Amino acid sequence: MKKLASVTAAAALLLALSACGTTDVSQSSAPAAAAPTSSGCDAVKPTTGPVAVTDVLGRTVKLDAPAKRVAVLEWQQTEDLLTLCQSPVAVPDVKGYSTWVSAEKLPDGVVDLGTRGEPSIDALVGAEPDLVIVEATSADDKLVKQLEAKGLKVLATTGADATDPIKNMLHTFGLIAEATGRAERADAVEAEFNASLQQGAQKIKDAGKAGSEFVYFDGWLEGSNVTVRPFGQGALLAEVGESLGLKNAWKGEVDAAYGLGQTDVEGLTTVQNAHLLYTSTADADTDIMPALRKTAIWSGLTAVKENREKGFPEGIWTFGGPRSSQEMIDAFVAAFTS
Repeated sequence: MKKLASVTAAAALLLALSACGTTDVSQSSAPAAAAPTSSGCDAVKPTTGPVAVTDVLGRTVKLDAPAKRVAVLEWQQTEDLLTLCQSPVAVPDVKGYSTWVSAEKLPDGVVDLGTRGEPSIDALVGAEPDLVIVEATSADDKLVKQLEAKGLKVLATTGADATDPIKNMLHTFGLIAEATGRAERADAVEAEFNASLQQGAQKIKDAGKAGSEFVYFDGWLEGSNVTVRPFGQGALLAEVGESLGLKNAWKGEVDAAYGLGQTDVEGLTTVQNAHLLYTSTADADTDIMPALRKTAIWSGLTAVKENREKGFPEGIWTFGGPRSSQEMIDAFVAAFTS
């Protein structure tokens, strides 16, 4: 399962947007956003009044009131919005989200924008959002400019930052909370996340597993070939593991944003003494484990022979927000204490 970069979406959107006029979203005739599906939302009340949020591009996004009709072009931010007790009006690949993200459930009736790489512009405009949340990396991001030319308010976020992935995850969550008038809810969720991290670290310490080494990976299939993608230094999931008192054994080259590496099954021989953890999925088209298990190299790995390999539960979005990160904590604790 590959994380699609926001620049891919940008390239696909530009031509579709360039021929369009300006959309007035001040008077929406579309149905209201669905009721929130996250737990603990009964007492959550958004603030009122004008909103001004400085996004990751240094732009000040001004709204007359907290955003109520929010379209989101990536899954982490979709999860974040749901955790904040607000349902999106439109997201890309509803089926894919429901397969890969278990932390927060999408309600029925959300407009499906198609693929994350090439979302439908007609569907996006038709959803009549008062805010569109995107991932962007530079001040001259063409997607942001084109969407603004359509009369749409755009909040730019950073998909990943390997220098401090947990900080970036929480910052993204906070930006969305500001734009929707739900900072109080965000503070409560962040406190829950930090408490879960502390409690998880204590459980691992009590089990005598602090300092244990791990390597987490997912990957993809190309015919009969398996590409293994280790989560190295700077990957969100790996940083969660290290914050629990564990040690990430993968020291290979990784990308600067997501902290992800690339190797094959033979590359795992260099870390075979570590616990081998991996993404589980019921999707046979993307599950690499059956192919790995057929190889003699996999069967011969020390971790495999000593039963120190374990799949994390299905649906943990390894690029997610606070709730997905809490699922990561629970999975690490279970892997090292049960």
